[in-house]
Amino acid sequence: MKKTAFICNNPDTINRVYDKGRKEKIAEISHLYPHIITSENINQHKERLKDVEAVFSTWGMPKLSDEQLNILPGLKAVFYAAGSVKGFAGPLLDRNIIVMSGWGANGVPVAEFALAQILLSNKGYFKNTRAHTSREERHHAYRGPGNFGETVAILGAGMIGKTLIKLLSNFVLDIIVWDPFLSPEDADKMGVEKVSTLKEAFQRGFVVTNHLANVPETVGLITGKHFSVMRPNATFINTGRGATIVEKDLISVFQEREDLTALLDVTYPEPPEEGSPLYTMPNVNLTSHIAGSMGAEVVRMADYAIEEFQAWEQGKPLTYEVTHDMLATMA
Repeated sequence: MKKTAFICNNPDTINRVYDKGRKEKIAEISHLYPHIITSENINQHKERLKDVEAVFSTWGMPKLSDEQLNILPGLKAVFYAAGSVKGFAGPLLDRNIIVMSGWGANGVPVAEFALAQILLSNKGYFKNTRAHTSREERHHAYRGPGNFGETVAILGAGMIGKTLIKLLSNFVLDIIVWDPFLSPEDADKMGVEKVSTLKEAFQRGFVVTNHLANVPETVGLITGKHFSVMRPNATFINTGRGATIVEKDLISVFQEREDLTALLDVTYPEPPEEGSPLYTMPNVNLTSHIAGSMGAEVVRMADYAIEEFQAWEQGKPLTYEVTHDMLATMA
């Protein structure tokens, strides 16, 4: 069996993510080092880490220095039960150490969250609830077009976007996607229509849901010119990153157009500054970044890490391996 270890600067997070028997499972299928290694204690354990071949981690994985990596001369793979690896993966990949991310697992609850909001938005739920404030107004409260043949625009066809597309395939909806990296051939395979401009996505979608990666190229990409062309009574959902939109533009357009609805699980800054209009605008719903893995959902990421470890041990290709090229477009 392979020799493994946990490395993480937040040991409590290891215990939370690798809960429900997952730590014990790793101990069954490998020779697991009995202590959680951190940036602070790695030198204390260096004599016993020389033969470690694989590392398990999650949020709190440190960016290991050359000196620290030299303590792990046998390290061949890191299995990260969380999303972005951008903060630590570079030095590992430079040494040809395999890096696996649990972004696929972390994307599942985000896609589920977006799915729920899309279905409710098409029914007119959010606008209906803010209008239905009395017995008399019940008869005049807005009702949406429903979830049959309506158009949903997805921004970004990365891991979360693809997962959401699969979930939406269970409904009779027209799915359009804006993503410069999505080929027409891949769009056809997914059963979606690729649109050529971001503006077209906002013009056509009754719901526009943002899943763009937070990279320099996407900062401030979505502006007032996009929000202003949204369809009457349309909804904008953001479970991606707040920095991809120009927030003052969103505020300006949505103050002017009270028919629109914004469902913002992320903002920039996060949370919004004290006194931000986002807190009081009736057509803006704020949630506190709850779309991603939370509660027992985080254990799914440990399962992905364990499955990938077992595949690697058997010499099989990994599903969620991260490469240098991928880092450039990952959040």
